[in-house]
Amino acid sequence: MIKKSVIWLCASGLLLYGYQVTAQTKGIKTINTGAAFLMVNPDARSSGTGDAMTGLEADANSLFGNAAKIVFAGDWGVSASYSPWMWDLNNSDQRTNMGYLAAFKNFNNNTEGVGVSMRYFTNGTLIFRDENGTELQRYKPREYAIDASYARKLGARYSLAISLRYIRSDLGQGSYNGLQQKPAGAVAGDIGFYSQNYVRNDPAGNRYCWGIAFTNIGSKLNYTDDNDRKAFLPANLRVGGGYSFVNTVEHQFTVLADVNKLLIPTPPTYKLDANGEPTGEILDGKDPNRSMTASLFTSFWDAPGGFQEELREFTIAAGMEYTYQHQLFIRTGYFYEHPQKGYRQHFSAGVGTCIKGVSVDMAYIMPTANSLYQRRTLKFSVAYHIGAGARQ
Repeated sequence: MIKKSVIWLCASGLLLYGYQVTAQTKGIKTINTGAAFLMVNPDARSSGTGDAMTGLEADANSLFGNAAKIVFAGDWGVSASYSPWMWDLNNSDQRTNMGYLAAFKNFNNNTEGVGVSMRYFTNGTLIFRDENGTELQRYKPREYAIDASYARKLGARYSLAISLRYIRSDLGQGSYNGLQQKPAGAVAGDIGFYSQNYVRNDPAGNRYCWGIAFTNIGSKLNYTDDNDRKAFLPANLRVGGGYSFVNTVEHQFTVLADVNKLLIPTPPTYKLDANGEPTGEILDGKDPNRSMTASLFTSFWDAPGGFQEELREFTIAAGMEYTYQHQLFIRTGYFYEHPQKGYRQHFSAGVGTCIKGVSVDMAYIMPTANSLYQRRTLKFSVAYHIGAGARQ
């Protein structure tokens, strides 16, 4: 039975997925956001490497992690990805699904490029009930984001990109706990920087790269008629890179690593009343009611637990991709998030093939014991790329 208090939290976009609901237990202090689907990696290829995506060879799905990579991805490309999200946890009418479409086109000898993409997330059917179990209504929550990106090379090795995004988060309607729920909309932008080069005097042509991306920097989401309850978008900093070695006609290995940090306020520690409810008086930490611009800087030192807690807010993704004749791909990786900050920890495995520019990739997510990540998750991607730099 879903109680109204839980429904309000879900409809407000603060507890979107199962791991976030569980994370409200004592001792776990997650950073809650609206439109949390923006943090979900839709690409099967980089999901197979533990979500370490910056150091992979560029393709259309690079628009998700760092759009500056597309000018290294060939002339043009398209991609479609799908995942039956948490399909083993729900019955058929409550299953959630994630879809992603991406395309790019480069011009001026691949020194400039444009890209577009769309993410769509449906949360199945949500049944609203009161405390007595009486069904109030059925609702089908859904969310989507539409992106447009522009990238440009800065010389032969560097590139810069900007992206604009419209976000729509429709998680519930109606009146709950005295608040009128409504769909929320927001606009956001990304800034990405990327560098790619090859080892000098190396006949194997070993490749190394790195990148920095600021994503989902934008307005807040308002799910209710209370303007004091706006939710932050999951603004994020991603720093990562990769190195390809044993780069022969037959074989290639690429090692990868990404580090992420949410750029939104850490919930402070509040004083509690006699009933154990927060009074609004802050004991440790900083007031979370601040602008997105201020949060971009203060999010590095606002945790009530000090520097140690700030370190716990960084997630680490690491992986490896093996390529045989640039046609067969085998991948593995690991993603780590601190138990007190969400507890998403999982191994991943992936396989793929690419023939004449057409690639098919699949990833399987294997959560570690006691982690709060969804179980038995599969992801699929199909892509087509043309031109120098493309996988083919």
